[in-house]
Amino acid sequence: MEEAKATEELAPAIIFVDDEATALKYFQRAIGSLAPVLTGGSVEEGKALLDQHGDRVGVLVSDQRMPREFGNELLRYASERYPHVVRILTTAYSEIDQTVEAVNLGHIHRYIKKPWDITALRMEMKQALELAVLRKERDTLVREKLGVLQKQIVATRVGLVRTLSATLIGPERFQPVETYLAAAVRAGVPNSEPDWLLQDYSDLVAAESARSGAFGHTVAAHFATLRNRHDVSNPSDALTVLAATLSDAGINVRREGDGLLWEQPAALAEFLAEPGDQAVSSGHAAWLASLLWLDGNGVALQPVRDGNTIALRPARRGSEFAADRLAMWIEQF
Repeated sequence: MEEAKATEELAPAIIFVDDEATALKYFQRAIGSLAPVLTGGSVEEGKALLDQHGDRVGVLVSDQRMPREFGNELLRYASERYPHVVRILTTAYSEIDQTVEAVNLGHIHRYIKKPWDITALRMEMKQALELAVLRKERDTLVREKLGVLQKQIVATRVGLVRTLSATLIGPERFQPVETYLAAAVRAGVPNSEPDWLLQDYSDLVAAESARSGAFGHTVAAHFATLRNRHDVSNPSDALTVLAATLSDAGINVRREGDGLLWEQPAALAEFLAEPGDQAVSSGHAAWLASLLWLDGNGVALQPVRDGNTIALRPARRGSEFAADRLAMWIEQF
């Protein structure tokens, strides 16, 4: 009994919407043995059912002619918010214009004319449920694949940070990369997936290439400015320059004791976390450039989470780093 109930809860449900109470009962009686059936008497009730049960709904069947709104409006709503749901329009009237429009816009999968032939209706529902299951399996596989791609994107971005550091200050110096990645981890790197419905893989590669190139160019420009304008001999003066540089670039930081307080933690992970179609700010580029410049002046920072802020305190500069250090950081994102 419990096993049967669990199977029913896992099976995709069908939503049927019709303003005629007899039609709701008739559909429930005819189809209820195939899958759980949820019923509503209006477009608004149908939307509410979708919003409440969208994850477990596999099929949406809606009558076309109802008070105030047509059923194809409900199917449009479902197609935009719950694209995995198989959408079926049914009606006793010959409203061909609205039906053709719904088909052309991709809002419906099938059109079934009333009165129903019960055998044919059950066959249509069986096929729709099978399609819903296939869509769910496909979406799961695609989501897993895209999750792997997303991790690859972040790993590539981490590698670019290392490449920038090696290009600008030398391959043997890892400290700025260490501080940069540690600060990003303290800030938290959200999983900001690109819109996979709008971008294919080539679009993604092109966007990443353009974004990374622009970021690298801006970092190099900030680094050159810092190196040409400032030559400091102690950590306190270096932090004063760093605070002024970041503030000029639009980052909210302030001196506090012997360190700095970063008041916008999310900005520390901008390059690693944001989607590829969003340009990296000049302020974030100035942050990485400043770390490279500090390293040249023998200064290192240790980021520490302090409530809703990140404290950056002077630390001992590392001179040796394990060969797998970069891989260790990648695993944390």
